[in-house]
Amino acid sequence: MHTENLTAWMHEHVFDQSNAAAERGTRLVMWITAAMMVIEIAAGWWFNSMALLADGWHMSSHAVAIGLSAAAYAAARQFARDPRFAFGTWKIEILGGFASAIFLLGVALMMVFASVERLLAPQPIHYREAIVVAFLGLIVNIVCALILGQAHHHGHDHGQDYGQDYGQERGHSYGYPRPNPHEHNHNHDHDHDHDHDHDHDHGQGHGHNHGHDQAHGQAVHQPHRQDQDHEHCHDHGQHEDLNLKAAYLHVIADAATSVLAIIALFGGWLYGWTWLDPVMGILGAILVGRWAKGLLIATGKVLLDREMDHPVVDEIRELLEIPDDPAETRLTDLHVWRVGKNAYACALTVVTHDPQLTATQIRERLAIHEEIVHATIEVNLCPEAETPPRPASA
Repeated sequence: MHTENLTAWMHEHVFDQSNAAAERGTRLVMWITAAMMVIEIAAGWWFNSMALLADGWHMSSHAVAIGLSAAAYAAARQFARDPRFAFGTWKIEILGGFASAIFLLGVALMMVFASVERLLAPQPIHYREAIVVAFLGLIVNIVCALILGQAHHHGHDHGQDYGQDYGQERGHSYGYPRPNPHEHNHNHDHDHDHDHDHDHDHGQGHGHNHGHDQAHGQAVHQPHRQDQDHEHCHDHGQHEDLNLKAAYLHVIADAATSVLAIIALFGGWLYGWTWLDPVMGILGAILVGRWAKGLLIATGKVLLDREMDHPVVDEIRELLEIPDDPAETRLTDLHVWRVGKNAYACALTVVTHDPQLTATQIRERLAIHEEIVHATIEVNLCPEAETPPRPASA
């Protein structure tokens, strides 16, 4: 009895595998940045150098932001199977990236404030000490960038493998959809006079069709094959790890400001261009601000589920609204949102004249999209299709 064993209708809500390499990389970079921060602050206090103290406190903001990225990975992994998270914990990583972007924007604002202050009230600069600190910071940032870059490549390759394995686990491969061997379709006939046929499918590969007592037509929907009218491109662009990107941008931003600082310091030391240091600071702030803005938009888009302009949305419509369809099946409601780097969930409603159409058949059409990992499907039978023909009058 289905009331005793429901495992065939149940599945995990883990739609994105954690990036262990990124978690290790961000944690290591956090400790390197924190160590460099302590060294610079201690040296600045010992040598009475404001340049060292300023750069040390500047690095503290990067250490905190990168620490947030590492903490987000740890939290997403720890709560991955917590049932309180309806669609998994991947967005914890996105939230970490969003917070890190805010920190990055704060760094840019502090750079502008300090640079303007120096323009209005120039301060003597200890060029030799500052140049040594800038070169040391640049070397540290290059090492950190290499660590995070390696984590990015490892995570990207691993994420692709995970997506393929997940797609095969759901019962389809790249190309033609094939039924899941564990898929169950239940048709329950009821002698009730309703205007609609509601076919709800929740989960993966389990269609539940609650039909009504009526004559079954001959038109049966076939899965929409990839070789007919639809060419599906599985690569909708690079699905970035936005949390890792946030940590990487902090490192790159610090490296960029170090390069600009080195140029400014040599200009001031060799040619007496004291104004060059604050001007380079403002230029670096603009660059960092642009990076922060891009990261805020990318993470905010995911957190607010603004995905309806993604190509997969139009491809779902193409699969379900077939031209010259005798059943005139139409998609009346569609919601698509991200639940992983390359994983999407959708909820959709169709209206059809075909009493044979089930959620399982719709799922078979969607099966060519391995990125759709969770679907809730409702099938409504058009009232005109349920009305039996009236007997001819005598």
